[in-house]
Amino acid sequence: MMQPRNNVTYFVLLGLTQSAKEQKVLFVMFLLFYILTMVGNLLIVVTVTFSKTLDSPMYFFLGNLSFMDAIYSSVISPKLISGLYFGKMTISFESCMIQLFGEHFFGGSEVFLLLAMAYDRYLAICKPLHYLVIMRQWVCVMLLIMSWVVGFLHSLIQLSSLYGLPFCGPNVIDHFFCDMYPLLKLVCTDTYVIGFLVAANGGVICTIVFLLLLISYGVILHSLKNLSQEGRRKTLSTCGSHITVVVCFFVPCIFMYARPAKTFPIDKSFSVFYTVITPMLNPLIYTLRNSEMTNAMKKLWGKMTSTEK
Repeated sequence: MMQPRNNVTYFVLLGLTQSAKEQKVLFVMFLLFYILTMVGNLLIVVTVTFSKTLDSPMYFFLGNLSFMDAIYSSVISPKLISGLYFGKMTISFESCMIQLFGEHFFGGSEVFLLLAMAYDRYLAICKPLHYLVIMRQWVCVMLLIMSWVVGFLHSLIQLSSLYGLPFCGPNVIDHFFCDMYPLLKLVCTDTYVIGFLVAANGGVICTIVFLLLLISYGVILHSLKNLSQEGRRKTLSTCGSHITVVVCFFVPCIFMYARPAKTFPIDKSFSVFYTVITPMLNPLIYTLRNSEMTNAMKKLWGKMTSTEK
């Protein structure tokens, strides 16, 4: 039996609101968010790359997390911002699939990079004598490559499970970007099995990784009684920022993907949180409570201004 022909060549994204007045307000707001996201994350990337004091594995991972956040945000925000400005968002079928792939590639990679960062903190605090022996540069690079590879495979599964399905129309997506569940609603065939696979590939993985992260940070916090007061303060500061980022990223993700293939009105709000707000907050969370990072930024800025004179 032949599959129904794919009649859809483009999609119409309804976005966050249909009100022209609200669209203009949101345009200014999201443009500001995107600028802050790019400036904050790229500032961390540049600081980690050029600062000699930030050569530990923690900063290697942090620099890469900021790089991922900058690209992840760029996959979604520019299209959202242009749609709010022009009042209408259309996206070609191919561009929609590319956006879907990019979102899950960088989002999936970030999930596993956060796991690598938790492993790094666990070793540094709970196994300090073995830390430098285990976390050598090649180990850090391998963990980073693994997070990229796992993100790529996760995204490939998501895309391939959707790409061959027939879209006969309508072509209106009640969302501000191309995502799995809103797209599955438009497929003109039974999507129960595909929906189950998507939930397993997205939601179950997110939930398992989130639980592993909570356990690892729980073990770290439990080991604080063995540290000095200064060590305790520093560990709480570092782990506090890590846990904040983990909760902000994973809780909306689990809500969105660890469920049957259904869409709810609140989905857009949750999506804004992990696609726009979290990448913007990450640099603030990691730098404001980290004196090493802020000092390195000041030194780098001092070098740049002194060379210009």
